[in-house]
Amino acid sequence: MKLFSTKVKKEEPDGYTLLLQDLSKTTEDLRVTYDNLQNVVDPDLIDCYIYQAKAVQMRYKYLLESVKKIEDSYAKNPL
Repeated sequence: MKLFSTKVKKEEPDGYTLLLQDLSKTTEDLRVTYDNLQNVVDPDLIDCYIYQAKAVQMRYKYLLESVKKIEDSYAKNPL
């Protein structure tokens, strides 16, 4: 017979927190992509990492703009 539940209810992160986590992951992805680009000599792999770097840069730019919009809206209307 259980007297106490051992389950701990986790709070779901809000949208801002998720954006910051994704931005952090994207920063790491970009670093890894540049590291890989510096270590390849095959022309096909060079092209692959150039395209990958461009895609990650675009994702980073989008996430950064989204975070800035939230921060600007909070600065204008703080709680």
